[in-house]
Amino acid sequence: MGDDATNLLVLDTNLNIVDAIPLISYTGHRIPKNIKPDLEASALNADNLFLFGSGSLSPYRNSGWKYNLKTKDSNSINLEPLYLKAKDSGIAQINIEGACFVAGKLILVNRGNKGYPYNHLIITDEKFLDNDSSFQIAIIPLAAQKDTASFKGISGLCYARESDQLIMTVSTEDTRSSHDDGAIGKSYLWIISDISTKVNGRTLGNKRVIDLEYIDPRFKGQKIESAVVIRETSKLIYLVLVADNDDGSSTVFKMSLSKTVSLAE
Repeated sequence: MGDDATNLLVLDTNLNIVDAIPLISYTGHRIPKNIKPDLEASALNADNLFLFGSGSLSPYRNSGWKYNLKTKDSNSINLEPLYLKAKDSGIAQINIEGACFVAGKLILVNRGNKGYPYNHLIITDEKFLDNDSSFQIAIIPLAAQKDTASFKGISGLCYARESDQLIMTVSTEDTRSSHDDGAIGKSYLWIISDISTKVNGRTLGNKRVIDLEYIDPRFKGQKIESAVVIRETSKLIYLVLVADNDDGSSTVFKMSLSKTVSLAE
């Protein structure tokens, strides 16, 4: 799903487009920036695909959707109670960019920027998705970055279930706002091991860092917005990465990732 798109694209395993599911009613090809729902995060739970607006511009970006893959039913979700609770918990600027389910919890990532140089994980339970107002949240701040001039913002999440690793896509962008785009810098992967044991804690520990442009020059100038695990073997994790370059086009990459490289800060 694109943040200003009207359709949900369905790809086969060779990344060919096989279907387009109408999700948002709008006559143009791209929804204008000032009214788009800004669907920046998605997460699959059983047969339901959840899509989350970023919350960076109220009220347009405070909605989400639940799409059932079997019944094809689509329902909107009011995200405002969650985002208000996140603000009350200390996140000054809401900008949700990634989501995944881990050990029965929904993890959302809130991306910072040069003007607000903080990334946070927001962890909640499934009561929220059932419109149960008693839902609770926990906030885990990621390690502060000393060099805010090259602030690295988290742009997506996915979960490698077999190896219990949280994989975050990260990029630098020349912006001091939660809703404005900026010049694209570099993209990275950050990986946290044993994540299912950490979702109830306050810290995530050390992270493994991968500079994507360093390992392959084809990543130069690409703003990696999201990743998904397509399979795992005993030694490798196979990923699909998506770049959104703010011009209405997207680029999709396939890559394999070793499970055994040592941690680095």
